[in-house]
Amino acid sequence: MADTESGPVSEPGPGSADAAAEQPPRQDAEEARRRRMAVFRGAEHKLADQSVDRTLGERLAALLADAGEAFDLDATTDVYGDGVVAELERRTAEVLGFPSAAFFPSGTMAQQVALRCWAARTGSPIVALHPLAHPEVHERGAFHQVSGLRTVHLTAGPRLPDAAEVRDFDEPFGALMLELPLRDAGYVLPTWDELVDVVAAARERDAVVHFDGARLWETSAHFGRPLSEIAGLADSVYVSFYKSLGGLSGAVLAGPESLIAEARTWRHRYGGQVFQQFPAALAGLIGLDTVLPELPSYVAHAKTVARALARGFAEAGVAWFRVSPEEPHTHEFQVWLPYDADVLDAAALQQAEESGVCLFRRWFPSPSGPSGLAYTEVTVARPGLKWSADDVRAAVADFVRRLP
Repeated sequence: MADTESGPVSEPGPGSADAAAEQPPRQDAEEARRRRMAVFRGAEHKLADQSVDRTLGERLAALLADAGEAFDLDATTDVYGDGVVAELERRTAEVLGFPSAAFFPSGTMAQQVALRCWAARTGSPIVALHPLAHPEVHERGAFHQVSGLRTVHLTAGPRLPDAAEVRDFDEPFGALMLELPLRDAGYVLPTWDELVDVVAAARERDAVVHFDGARLWETSAHFGRPLSEIAGLADSVYVSFYKSLGGLSGAVLAGPESLIAEARTWRHRYGGQVFQQFPAALAGLIGLDTVLPELPSYVAHAKTVARALARGFAEAGVAWFRVSPEEPHTHEFQVWLPYDADVLDAAALQQAEESGVCLFRRWFPSPSGPSGLAYTEVTVARPGLKWSADDVRAAVADFVRRLP
């Protein structure tokens, strides 16, 4: 699911001369964040549940309630990656059609390790990827700062590169990294034939192909192929367990046995050889068993929700809006409106608090466009299946009435 809340703002250090002056506004920001979360948590009607909506006790209770169906709870706990963690690796490798897989605490670590291993094998530290890809936008330059990799961009358009852009790029690269779906462009995907052609173009250049598949789970409906066939186009794939499957944390890197053996060594060097990880591993297994089979229904209903949103804004007389993509490729997509983000945040919060309807959550300023333009990310999951098109249109009308 889409990330919806940032962490608490850290307090200034005791040695800061401005600490006393800065503390009240920072406390105000934290209080506002807590109020937001409480309101959205209490809303009766949502398109999706968010993990941050649940209390610690609720998360633990849900994990214990479902864990017995996923793994033998009489087994001993994992120690440095055996037991339930090894079972999650085995299951994930099987689903993705790879011979081996390794569990990592985070996708950021998993992909750094994967790409540095490939760089050693290809002899090239250059990774071709989209400028909106997660490592470029959300990881503080980790590829460059930590792993000694250099990145190049094949296209600046809000889509994955096409075969010609890969084939004709005027600089060598050792690995092509494709984020499927490309989240910051609106969770967009190429067609199946386009993806096949892009991979073939990379092979022509003797480049390896790595899929950033944090949300690969939700792509099978769009491509009309099983996950093993999709993942099988690549030399290696990373998947996340908390973004689509409702897990706690963690990621798996899947690929050839020799690559994964080397990745385990680098995982240890990067500090990812964690003593016990059974809560995250159990949650991952539960997600594979219970959420993964439902994702196609979420994707299908997201198309209904997107059409109803567009019709609702038009009926409400909103002069300009965008639902992007118009027909979602996954169960997540963007909505754009010509207002400041704080105005839209206030309307969304008011609607949830007064009506119990959580249509939208957080809004964000356009990262490169003019001021007064903002977007939000919409996720349609199990709770959203209850929403009819008329429910969505009514919620839009109520939301628009709250705008200035």
